[in-house]
Order: sequence, then C-alpha cells, then structure tokens
Amino acid sequence: MITTVLRILALLGLLAVATGSANAEVPLLHSACVAYVESAAIPKTASVANLPYACQRGARPAGTRWTWLRLDTARLGDIRSEWHLLIDQSRFKRMMVIVVRRDGTVRRVVRTSAELQDVGAPGGVLDFSFSDHGADLGALYLGFDKLDDLALVRSVAVATEAEAARSRDRWLILMGLFAGTLLSAFTYNVLIDRGSRFPFQRWYLAWITIALSYGLAWSNVAGMLIPGFVGPVVVSIDYILVGLLVAAGSMFFLSLVEDQLLPPWLQRSGRGLALTGLLAGLLAATNEVLFPPILMDRMLNLAVMASAIMAFFGIGYAIRRGSRVVWFYVIGWGPVIAIFALRVLRNFGIFPQGDMLDVAMFAALAFEAVILSLATSHRFSTLRNELDHERRSREWGLIEAEKLRHAALTDPLTGLGNRAAFQTALQTRITTGRAAPFTLFLIDIDHLKDVNDRLGHAAGDAMLCHIANRLAELAGANDATAVRLGGDEFAIVAADAEDRSARIETELARIQGAIWHHVDDRRALSLSIGSARCPRDGHEPDLLYRNADLALYQAKRLGRSLHHRYDAMLRTLLEVSTTFASDAETAMQRGEFELFLQPIVDLEEDRVVAYEGLLRWQHPKHGLLIPSQFGDILVEERIGPRVQDHVLDIALGLLRDNASEIPCLCVNFTSAQLSGPVAAKRVLARLAHFGVPPHALCIEVTEGVMLGRAADGVIGTLHALHDAGVRIALDDFGTGYASLSHLRQVRVDTLKIDRSFISALEHASDSAEEIVRAIIGLAHGLGKTVVAEGVENEAQMRILLELGCRYVQGYRFGRPLPWRAIGTVTAGRMAQPGNR
Repeated sequence: MITTVLRILALLGLLAVATGSANAEVPLLHSACVAYVESAAIPKTASVANLPYACQRGARPAGTRWTWLRLDTARLGDIRSEWHLLIDQSRFKRMMVIVVRRDGTVRRVVRTSAELQDVGAPGGVLDFSFSDHGADLGALYLGFDKLDDLALVRSVAVATEAEAARSRDRWLILMGLFAGTLLSAFTYNVLIDRGSRFPFQRWYLAWITIALSYGLAWSNVAGMLIPGFVGPVVVSIDYILVGLLVAAGSMFFLSLVEDQLLPPWLQRSGRGLALTGLLAGLLAATNEVLFPPILMDRMLNLAVMASAIMAFFGIGYAIRRGSRVVWFYVIGWGPVIAIFALRVLRNFGIFPQGDMLDVAMFAALAFEAVILSLATSHRFSTLRNELDHERRSREWGLIEAEKLRHAALTDPLTGLGNRAAFQTALQTRITTGRAAPFTLFLIDIDHLKDVNDRLGHAAGDAMLCHIANRLAELAGANDATAVRLGGDEFAIVAADAEDRSARIETELARIQGAIWHHVDDRRALSLSIGSARCPRDGHEPDLLYRNADLALYQAKRLGRSLHHRYDAMLRTLLEVSTTFASDAETAMQRGEFELFLQPIVDLEEDRVVAYEGLLRWQHPKHGLLIPSQFGDILVEERIGPRVQDHVLDIALGLLRDNASEIPCLCVNFTSAQLSGPVAAKRVLARLAHFGVPPHALCIEVTEGVMLGRAADGVIGTLHALHDAGVRIALDDFGTGYASLSHLRQVRVDTLKIDRSFISALEHASDSAEEIVRAIIGLAHGLGKTVVAEGVENEAQMRILLELGCRYVQGYRFGRPLPWRAIGTVTAGRMAQPGNR
C-alpha cells in the first residue's frame, strides 16, 4: 500500500505538469462559428465555405444532418511546422475536415465512424495531422454527419507536433499510473480475504473494475490494444460505464457503512438512484433510439449529482451516529464527488471545456481507490472482530441453552425426565423399533388424590418422589428410560433385548403392595400399569402411546393395582369413540356442546381480565363429558373440523352477546384448525361475521400443535392472525424444550406456565421455583404476558406474586362453569380493582 500511495503522489505531480502545459494547445471550439445542412450528401468545399455561419450558438434545427464548424485560423499564424487537429470523441456517422490554403489548394479528409482506428490518440481525442504552416492557412472547416449534439463536444484544438507528442506521453504515463494504482488496489482487496466476501468488498471490487475499464476506454488507451475501439463506439461504452460507476458507487457506500446507521428511506433512495444511474447510462448509450442524446446525457449527469447528494446525506447520518469507516469514504470520495460535480457543470456549459478536469478526475479516482482499499481493510477487520465476538457469544448462548434444555427436559419435583424427554426417548426408540423391539409402560399412581387430601400435598409429593426413585433404579439397571409425564403419570421405555422388558415387568410387580412410610402413616403402594410393544402394537409414537393408554385404562377399569398389556379386545374402546363421533353430528344440532368458562385474574388489581373456554358435552346418554372422555372426535378427520368450527362459533357468540362482561375469551385450537393456506382467513371471516373485534379472541395452542408435523403451516397461520389483532397464547409452557428455540420465531402474546410447575412451588422444590422464575424472566424479556395455570391456594399465589407473575388461573379463583352460572360475581371483579 505504501508503493501505491507513492504512485498517487507521482500522479498528482503529473496532474500539475499536465494542467500547467495545457496552454500550449490552441483551443478553437468556443471561437468557432456554426452552420447546419439538411442534405446527407458530402458537400463540396465551395458550398461549405458559402454556408450561413452563425457565431452565436443556438439549438440545432430539426431535420438537419451535417453540423459544420468554421474554425478561426487567425490564431494559428505562429505555427511553423507540422501540426495536429485534436477533436474530442463524440458520436457521429461521418466526419470531414477541410483545409483551404491561401493559394487556393484544398485538402479534404473524410472518415466514417468505422474508419477511425488510425486517428485515435491518448487523451480521448481524434488526432488528424497536417504539414501546412499556420500562416499559409486560409480556412479550416470541421463537419459532422448526424452528430449527437454540438454541446456534447468537449474540445477542438490545434497543437504542434512536439506538443501533441508531449500530450500523448503525459496521458500514457497518467493512465499507466492510474491502471497500476487500481490494479494494486484490486489485488490487495482480492488477497485480503480468500474466503466468502462481504457485500461491500464485492461492490468495491466491481467499482474498481468499472473505473479501470472506464479510464482505459475514455482515454483511448484500450483502443491501442483493441483495433477499432475508438470514436463513437467508445462514447456509447463510456455512457454505460458511467452508469455502472454510479450504481456500484452507491451500492458500495450503502454496504460499507455499519449496519443500522442509515435510515431505511435513505437506503431505499440509494438503491433507487443506483438503478436510475444504470438505466440512464444504458439509455444514453442507445443514441437516439428512444430519447435525444442531449436529454439522456443530462439525465445521466443529474443521476450523478443525485447520487452525490445521497452520499452527502448518508455521510451526515453516519457521522452523527458514530460511524468510523465513513471517514475513509469522505476522504476518498470527497475529491471524486467534487470533480464529478465540476464535470457536470462543464457538461451543462457552466464551466469551460478542457482536459484539466479529465486529468484531475483520473487522479481522484486513483486516489479514491487507495483510500477505499484502506476503508475496506478497516471494515473487514471490524467485521472479523464482530464475528469473533458473535461466535463467542453464540458459544456461551449454547451453554446457557443446554442448561435451559436440561431444565426443560427434567421434571422439577422428581428429577426424572418430563414429557418432552419422554417424547424424545419414544421417538428415538421408534426409529429403531423394527430392528430392536421395545415396550412402552404407562404407570399411574392409584389413590394419590386421597393421599393429598388426607396427608397433604407434601405427603403426595413425597410419594411421587419415592416411586420416581424406584422407577429410576429399575430403569437404570435395565438400560431403560423413566419419565414423569405429569401429575401421577409415569412412563418407562425399555428395550426387549436380553429380556429387559420382562425384568422391568417383574420389578414393577414387586412395587405393587410395598409399604411406604411417611411420618407416622403407612400405606401400600398401588400402581395401574398399561403396556404396548413396538412394532407389534404400533410403530408410530401416537399410536403406540394410545394403545398403551388403552391398556392402562383397562387396568383401572379392572380394579387398579395391576398390569394390563394391550390386546385386540381393547379395540372395543375404539368403538366407543366411534359412537361418540356419530353422536357429535346430532349433538351440534341440539346444542349439546357448551363452553365452560374459567376466569384469568390480575392479582395486582384483583380483577378478571379474560376467561378460558373449556369444552363440555352434555350427552343425553352419558351425561356431562369432558374432552378426555370424547377428545378423540376432535382429531377425527371427518367430524373433527366441524366440531372445532362449531366450538369457535359458540365462543364468538359469547363474545358478541357479552362484550362488556367478557373482555377476552381464550379458546383452545387444534392443528387441524390452524393448518392450511386459508385457515387464518377462515377464522377472521368468522370474527367479522359475528362482529367481534380480533383482540377479543385469544387462541391457545400447545407446543405439540405449534411444533408438530404441520408446524410451518400452523406458524404461518398464527402470524397472520396475530398481525390481524388476534392474541396468541402458548399453553402448558415449560413441559418441553423445543419452544425455547422457536419462541422468537412465533408471535406469541402470552405464555401459560404448566400447572405441574405451579403445584411444586410450595413444597420446597428449588428447581421448580427456579424454572418458573426463568420462564417469567424469559417472557418479560421478550415482552410477553405470563399466566400461571393450576393455582389452587394462597401459598402458590403469594410465591407467584413474589416471582413477578401477575396473571393466574385455577381453582383458587373459580372452577370452570357455564357463563350463565358465573353470574355477576366474577364478572363484577372486572370493574373492582384493588378488592384483595
């Protein structure tokens, strides 16, 4: 980079030399008089001399073909040797130079746009050499057929042979240093990082490539290597390259400045100007295909100015917000923007034409390439440090996530795995079940409620822990997995290899009737056990679990304290479920389904803030049924969705008819209600039909619904409903761990802590309290509301208040009842905060 900087200093020295010696050329453009000819034919010398030349410039008349300049030969009297007519490159079909000597002899030079390969010269000019002395010149005419516009011609000048040679040498040295500097910067930025590049690096490399191409093309240096790459074709290419320079420069600036420092509107404007500059360059290159050349040239110049203004505002924002890398941009782009602005003024005729600005432009571009190389290096170093910091933070995050995952997989009371751990173990066994059969045992503790009622919950917890320890011992001795599913439910997943399942079955039988001591009380343990074998009884987790549960249910029906294996006779239970499904159609017509409401209470203000709707079926034959008795119909493919829609209509009817008493109603949804491309529209349509505002409905989903097989569709539906104003609650939170990794992705308003954690709070279970505290902190940190479920006594309520949980639900505040039975007691609490 030091070598490159030295080259820039040398380049600036050449700039001074070049600008200082520019006066050796004789400029003829501004003193020339102009005439226009409609005919496309090449005119005779006499007719050119007799044209009505006007020395005051005006717009070119429409329909004219030839533009003729009568150059002032009086200024060429001092030329005593061979001289060169240097003409700026422009776009035309043909050009013609007529030299009339005082003795009447004439020299005519005619070239088409494709016949300029021998007259292209460094400095972006066409060089025509003549041997006449200046004093012998009588007249000098320059004509263009179908010239873009005379206003787009930069210069027409005469130079001596020596001065023309010096000009060529200066431009070759200048472009050699220019190309060397940009290639050095390009190489440096290619080698600085050989891995995947950041966007600003890619844009910078693109900008250097375009700037180098523009410099070599504009200066005619490329024409020395590519025959014919001179004249009008170069002018069209230059327009395209300027448009690309504007686009790449804007995108480089937007990607270089640190993230989130530029406002969105400025970023959108920058991208829009980049596209505008590119389109303006492409249209300017088309040469009258769509628009007049002078118009598109002006549009391209305006795009350059607009991009400069955008960069000015962006620099101001970035500096005000503490950007460091933007200072490199200011230093590098400041000269370029200034010189481009002067070139725009020159192109609009405000600033005089000449080589000085063009020489300065290439010097500024080379200087900018060096400075921006330093900027990309600095930005690259900064991003590397940020990525290292992010990696370390991610590693710490993984450690913390592992701790949370372990906590989420562990039952806080017994220390066994919880339901999430059970699901993981079961799924793992299922995947290898065909090759390695296993048995699923479901275990319920009989009469635990009686222990809780007679001896207290502390005794019930002690019994749970005692049985959990026994199950953990026998599972550990047989390479099995023991978990607590919740409440008094346990499960063991055991491989059949080496008769392990048989040994576990034997050990479970030994627990039956064993005496358990608690203080002065002695009780015989009683377990109801159901089992199903994979793959014989099912090779899907849900099916295997349901079959084991059917066996457990049969064990309870047969008197408890026994083990029942799943067999074909249990299919009778499925027939009962089928009967319920048949009855459900009639039940909807008769209005047998009803929502029982349980209040959700704000502890700080002692008022009801919402209700949860719990489905009940007043069956004419079986009486009042809860979902655990008929829940299979809700997931039945034919009738299930219709029952779910019917329940939603019941909820919306309650909200419509009791809008002032029910501020919000929470309704449990299944995955079938939320999956599918029109699920959200269907729910919103029902809300509109009942005239219920979206915020009055809260959709409760479990982790299994949100993260099950149809997770993508369900999450998309929840997002759409949340955006429309419907509230979303995650039910039974804390019983699994997948929600922890997905919580940021799902728009959930409320987390409902599972009742298993709440029931363990008052029994000196530190882990339960810590998990509840962590859940509350996590929810509050994410800006979500927390509701504790299953609050049954004052002690639990006080602990939750101390932990910062404001909203609760449970028998302590009301059992589920029909709305007509709730009356004004709980509804009245809504208007009476502070009545504790």
